[in-house]
Amino acid sequence: METLYGGKFLTLVREGRWEYCERVNKTGAVMIFSCTPEGNVLLVEEYRPPIGQQSLCFPAGLSGDEGPESDAVAAQRELLEETGYEATEMRYLFTGPSSPGLTSETVSFYLATGLRKVAQGGGVDNENITVHEVPLDTIDTWLAEQVAQGKALDPRIYTGLYFLKTRN
Repeated sequence: METLYGGKFLTLVREGRWEYCERVNKTGAVMIFSCTPEGNVLLVEEYRPPIGQQSLCFPAGLSGDEGPESDAVAAQRELLEETGYEATEMRYLFTGPSSPGLTSETVSFYLATGLRKVAQGGGVDNENITVHEVPLDTIDTWLAEQVAQGKALDPRIYTGLYFLKTRN
């Protein structure tokens, strides 16, 4: 493996014909599929410079970016920081690659239940996150409206909706 560029957070490497990114010191992330007891899906919106537009997704973040922690603890932390909600249960669903042709990063997915609003949310530092609470029964229409307004949808929203609509 040859290092092509090393930055503070990412390294660009070449392995044979493949060029891809690796996170410096971290390779894992978490994403939390969450719906309030009232039936509102929790989505977050923030500007993403790589795509040059506002992006909607489920709460997510790096595991261990604030020191050693399990993925489940990272999921609880990210949910609270981004949405202001805490969960009584954080159920692990699965882990998979975030973009296997571009990065070595993996994402562990969790289903948060027993949600309770305890803080404002909005992220930390300069994240500038907007929290959206959207009724599950109207989310498809709402998402279409957001796309029409020029917002990008993380395709994993549809994975999360599958789990939220079929959970027991």
